Amino acid sequence: MFRHDLPTPEWFTADDSVLGVALVFPLRGPAGIFGPTCELCARLAAEEVNRDGGVLGRELRLMPVDGSGAPHEIADEVGALVDLGAVQGVTGWHISSVRQALAPRIAHRVPYVYTALYEGGEDTAGVFLTSETPRDQLRPAMELLARERGVRRWFVVGNDYVWPRHTARSARGYARDCGGGVAGEAYLPLGTHDFGPVLRGVERSGADAVLMLLVGSDAVRFNREFAAYGLHARCLRLSTLMDENMLVASGPAATEDLYSAAGFFASLANRDTLDFHGRYAARYGVEAPALGSLGESCYEGVLLLAALLKRAGALDVSAIGAAAGAGAVSYEGPRGLLHLRDAHVRQRIYLARADGLDFDVLTELDART
Repeated sequence: MFRHDLPTPEWFTADDSVLGVALVFPLRGPAGIFGPTCELCARLAAEEVNRDGGVLGRELRLMPVDGSGAPHEIADEVGALVDLGAVQGVTGWHISSVRQALAPRIAHRVPYVYTALYEGGEDTAGVFLTSETPRDQLRPAMELLARERGVRRWFVVGNDYVWPRHTARSARGYARDCGGGVAGEAYLPLGTHDFGPVLRGVERSGADAVLMLLVGSDAVRFNREFAAYGLHARCLRLSTLMDENMLVASGPAATEDLYSAAGFFASLANRDTLDFHGRYAARYGVEAPALGSLGESCYEGVLLLAALLKRAGALDVSAIGAAAGAGAVSYEGPRGLLHLRDAHVRQRIYLARADGLDFDVLTELDART
């Protein structure tokens, strides 16, 4: 934690040639499993932005902040960096509880690009969002599985915080719209190791599908216990937070009939994705952490932040908001050319099914926005 009554460390000294950006991502806990790829993807984006001349004549420099602690402590740390003038922007993947603590502290002072999929409804001025919401991601996935797989009874398993609980509320409505319903729900603390009682609840409910709203290694452990219990033979699983690192950690024996909905999969065979693979491998080597939607989101967070600042031509949050509100902010990355509208990036969403240690992308979902 930084204290204002102590001398400012030399590396925090404001430098007009540098644009400091706090990169808030998980280093520990359940989400720590994809922390390394989040950092590497963001650093790759920063290097590419700097090779193209930086932002407003400055070198973009990332300052890592561990986003896996208590939300108020993370907000204090990032707030201190803003107070010191060490950062002029914030981005990264972190859970919604952290975003809710951070946004009131810093969004009116510096632009804040949040890259995690989330429950929807964020409208704090100065906050910009690159990833999926239930309306565009979960709703069409549930509709397709109801239509193609005959799913009617869902069981929701999530971690106990705002994103799973609010997303489950949306899921109840989507299930009803498809002629079904939610047969049961269970919410567990981050870092849960024993899913036995939940699995027995799934079995008793008669559900034919499980909606997984679990983070990182919690989802990995659930997948393993789910398969060991034998539920994969009677229930499919759908996750809106399942990247390639989590899939590999689960293992092929634990991912039968597991579906994932996301705006990016590393197995998408298009030019933009293949180019991204090539640049990532050239920079970090073939042994680097696997690319996936969560790391890719951090790459996009840096690109969107740079695009916002360049379009506004200033660091002032009100000027940035005005430029964004005009609907003229866009950027091109691993998902092609994307546009910002109402502070959210509009995007394509895909449904994939686990196939061993990779995802087989089945279709682009119809979000009907």
